[in-house]
Parts: sequence; C-alpha cells; structure tokens
Amino acid sequence: MAQTLFDKLWDMHRVKTLSSGEDLIAIDRVFLHERTGSVALRSMLDTGRKPLRPKHVFCTMDHIVSIKTERQKDDARMPKGQNFIQATRDASKEAGIELIDVLSPEQGIVHVISPEMGIVQPGMTLVCPDSHTCTQGALGAMAWGIGSTDAEHAMVTGTLRQRKPPQMRITIDGAFQSGVTAKDLALYIIAQFGASGGSRAAIEYAGSTIEAMSVEARLTLCNLAVEFAAFTAIIAPDAITADYLKGRQYSPKDWEGATAQWATLKSDKTASFDIEYHIKAEDVPPMVTWGTSPEDAVSIFGAVPHTEKESSRDYMGLTEGAAMESLTLGGAFIGSCTNSRISDLRAAAAILKGRHIDKNLRAICVPGSMAVRRQAEAEGLDIIFKEAGFEWGAAGCAMCFYAGGDTFAPGTRVISSTNRNFKGRQGPNVRTHLASPAIVAASAIAGRICAPSELEKGGSNGQ
Repeated sequence: MAQTLFDKLWDMHRVKTLSSGEDLIAIDRVFLHERTGSVALRSMLDTGRKPLRPKHVFCTMDHIVSIKTERQKDDARMPKGQNFIQATRDASKEAGIELIDVLSPEQGIVHVISPEMGIVQPGMTLVCPDSHTCTQGALGAMAWGIGSTDAEHAMVTGTLRQRKPPQMRITIDGAFQSGVTAKDLALYIIAQFGASGGSRAAIEYAGSTIEAMSVEARLTLCNLAVEFAAFTAIIAPDAITADYLKGRQYSPKDWEGATAQWATLKSDKTASFDIEYHIKAEDVPPMVTWGTSPEDAVSIFGAVPHTEKESSRDYMGLTEGAAMESLTLGGAFIGSCTNSRISDLRAAAAILKGRHIDKNLRAICVPGSMAVRRQAEAEGLDIIFKEAGFEWGAAGCAMCFYAGGDTFAPGTRVISSTNRNFKGRQGPNVRTHLASPAIVAASAIAGRICAPSELEKGGSNGQ
C-alpha cells in the first residue's frame, strides 16, 4: 500500500497500538529550554526518575536569557529570570543531559541550533515543550511541540502516546516574484485558508518551489505551520538537506549509510492525503499582517480589508481601507526562530547597507544563535546593522515575545520578522506587523511599512 512520508516515519517509530486508539511512539530526541524545560526536569528528578537515554536529551538557554552584547551567565530579560536559568542549570547537571548554557559558543534558540548542530536529522522523531518545534520538520524529521508533562514522560520512557493526525499536502510549483520569500509564502497560505486551516494535520510541503528552497527557507516555512493550526509540518529530505547536515557536530558517522536511508524518506507517488492544496508560486506577493492573527495578512501593496474583526482592527489602531505602506512605525525587530539565520541577516543587511533607519524608530537585530552571530560578524554584517542604527544583540528569542522585561513602549507600531502578532505579544499594547527580514529592514529605513522595491524608487529617508 502506497505511503506518505509521514506514514513511513510514523510506522518506523510505532512501538504498539493502545486500546485507546492512540499509538505509542518512540522518541529519538528531546530538546528543552529554560522557560518550560526546567519544570519538566525538576518534576522528573523530584520523583526519583532520570532520563532513559540522557545523551538524547538536550537543553538550551534561549527564551528569557538577556540579549545584551556583553551579558553575564545569569543575565535574564525578565524579573527573577535568573532563577529559571539557575534552576535549569542545576537540574540539567543532576539529570546528566547536555546543557547548552548561556555563555556556550553553541547557545541559541532551540529551533535554530538543533539543525545547525545536526541534532535533528531526517527520519527522527523530536519533541520539545515549545509550539514551534514543527520548524524542524524541514529536515525530514517528525517534530512537534508538547507540554512539560509530556516532556517528562518522553525523557523517562523514550516514548509518547499520540493519536495519528490527518494528513495534508500543500504543493507549491513555479518561481516566486522578485523579493518574495518563504515567510511571504507562509503568511499567504495562512491568509488564504485561515488560521485553523491546518486542521491539526501533519502537513507535507512539496513541489518544485520547495525543492528549490534552501534548508533555511524550509525552516521558516515549517516554523509557521503551528500558526496554521497544524500538528506538524515536514519536507522530504534531499541532496540540499544532506549538504546542509554534512559535517555538523551530531551528524551521522556512517554518512553513506545515513544518506542512503534518507533517500528512501519520501512519499510514494500514489500515496493519498486527506487534504490537498495547490499553489502557484508566482501568485504569492510580498506579505505583511494588519491584525492580531497571522491570518490577518495582505499584500504589502494592499490595504486594511473590510472585516468583522473589529476588536483586532481597533487594537491595531487601523481604519478600513488604510494603505499598508502608509502606516508609520516606531519599532522594528529582526530575530526569532522564524527569521534569525544567516540568510535572513544577509537579506536585511543588503537592504540596510549605506542607509540609515528613521530617526523616530528603534530597531533591533538579534541573531538566532551565537554561531550565526559569529558568521555575521565575520562577514561584517554587524557593522552594517549598527551603522544603519540597529541595536545588535546576543542570541536568544528576544523580542519575539514579552517576558516581562525588555519591550517596546506601549502603543508602538512595530514591524517584526517573528511568528506571532497576538495582542501584547511583544509588550503591553504593542502593535505588531509580521513580515520578512527584508521588508522589516526596508520599513525601518522608511519609517513606515515599505517594500524593498520602493526604496529603489527613492523611498529611503537617506539619513
């Protein structure tokens, strides 16, 4: 019987089917972070248990760690955040798992460092108490977000109970318009089919557009699957995947054997899906959100639509018909597990070079990992950002979400490369517009929402 890629991974990891109709699934990797991981670790240890396979459990400091350039080992972004950091440090040592600590050269956002260290690999199962774990399906893994209790269970038993979700395939073919990115595609999909359109399904992204994408672009696309209400997202591994993983710290020692096995990880030609969508890449415009859900997205050249979401529009301080490119900004942020990799920083720096941000705007760039930061600094990108007026930070989740400390001023209209524009997501009454790093950079220069192509027409403030 023909199988999808997800079918194959599910069957590879099914231990048994339970009387409840759920399956017991073997878990290859557990990744934690200090905001929720410390809870799972402490709960496990307090009951006298230890991880079944401690070398398969990893923990990083990313969510509440300070983004100050010269931070100290206990610096946090929120009041008493150092308590979380120290508790995670102590519990990780007691549990015997690998901790990627604040000052580690590998430190960074979990969904950034897991791929770049080769911790996630094609054919694996990986779970993390973080909703954006679906990001890592971009490498052909079955990865999904869980709660702290399930993280504890996965560490102790190496398994989780899970009911097999429905399956969806979204096929994208053709070439993007100039300036369109994976972030635009993700927002376009959510806007087209709605924030609940993912139907708690396992989504496979396929088609010639996906096959041409870099791994970093695939990571961005899969990252936003949870905002589409998907269970997870996955992309079949290929030569691009293998090239990306070759030589990474945790990459397989038997490289030939591993890549031969990875080559089998693809959906059979006659495999069927519960839901299928087809998209032409040329139909996708550069996108930006206007409301308080990622589904509230339109072309950057469009306007605030007629909508029944009056509370969303009121929170954002918008009127129906307002042109997106007319909206004045007070803040800009480049970072997060969505768009903080080296390709994202290169794209933004190409826009910023030789220009300066609007004088009334605060702009911040935080690399997704210290490895990304080192690479950016080796290429001189940090100088471009700083000369343009951006603050340059140390790796972490930073202003993707409000942790109770660092934020933008209440009421500030911010353009952000992050994944959520919910009310208060970036601070009390902060109004967030989601976009690609290039659009964030161009908008920071113009002082209003602005497409990079408009700068080329003379839209820069020239400061």
